[in-house]
Parts: sequence; C-alpha cells; structure tokens
Amino acid sequence: MVRRKESDAKALLAFFSQSGRLKSEKRRGWLMKLGLAHPESVADHSYRTALMAMVLSDSRGLDTERAVRLALLHDLPEAVVGDAMPEERSGTAKAAIETKAMEDLLKGLPPKVRYLYREAWSEFMGGKTQEARLVRQLDKLEMAMQAWEYAKGLSDPSSAREFLATARKQITDGELLELLRRIEF
Repeated sequence: MVRRKESDAKALLAFFSQSGRLKSEKRRGWLMKLGLAHPESVADHSYRTALMAMVLSDSRGLDTERAVRLALLHDLPEAVVGDAMPEERSGTAKAAIETKAMEDLLKGLPPKVRYLYREAWSEFMGGKTQEARLVRQLDKLEMAMQAWEYAKGLSDPSSAREFLATARKQITDGELLELLRRIEF
C-alpha cells in the first residue's frame, strides 16, 4: 500500500474534485444552438471520445494507452475555464487559456505525473503523432454523433447539421469519414 503525505493527499483530492466539475459542465453548443434543456456534459463527451479512442487505437495497433490518456485529458481545462463554442474561444487565445488552466490543474500532482500529463497535453495540442491526430478527429466525430442523436428528437433536425459540417471540415481520416457519412442526416 502506498502511503502519501497529508499534503499529497489533499492535492490529489483537489485535482479529482476540480476534474469532477466536468460532470456538471454542459456543452455550450447544445445549450446555445439547439436550446436543449439537459444537454450532455463535457465529461459525457470525454468518456465516449476516450472509448472511441480505445477501440480505434486498438484496431489500428497504435499506442492505446497514449490515445486514451489524450482523450481523457483533451477537455480537462474546461473544468476551470468552462466549455466554449468556437466563435467564443478559438485559435491561439483558446490554446493559451486552456494551457494555463491545465497548468493550474496539474500543479498539485506528483512531478512525474505532472510531466506526463503536460507532455500529453502538448502532444494533443500539436496533433503531430498518430494518436493525437486520431483523438483530435475523434473529438469532432463524437460531436457529430451527438448531434445525430439529438437530431432524432428535434422538431427541426436541420438545426443540428452545422455540427456535422464542422466535423466534416476537420476529419481527414478515411475510416472516420466513412463513419461520419453513415450518420449524416
């Protein structure tokens, strides 16, 4: 059994507590653009993105541990800064704000773990590895799947099509494009 110092235990609990905010952080696009009263949370989105990353990484023979780590961390800064739609926060401003939030979240973790997660965050943001490219595109595919699922219950399903268009612009992977084609409405 690993014994931790009191300060280490407090830091871990703070990290887990802050991360838990994602469970109540609603995805703004669904709130603002579709007017849903009870949309998915960022944690809901991150979970399915991680599951998709696991399955596709395993099937492709990629580093699945790395892919799942990227998927689980990809929206973690939103526990501090909240979710935002692309027109509210994007580009270098988004990267700077979210990187600062990630630093704040990680500061109490053990140095080895903090380093590992910083590196994973940089990898995801840079999108240069196969795993990072996969997770970045799965992030968009998961959003499109959620739009497809919501559209089934909307009186005007066309209002959810802009989410598919966004995904279509950012997905280049052939297998993911085929999945996207199968959910278009």
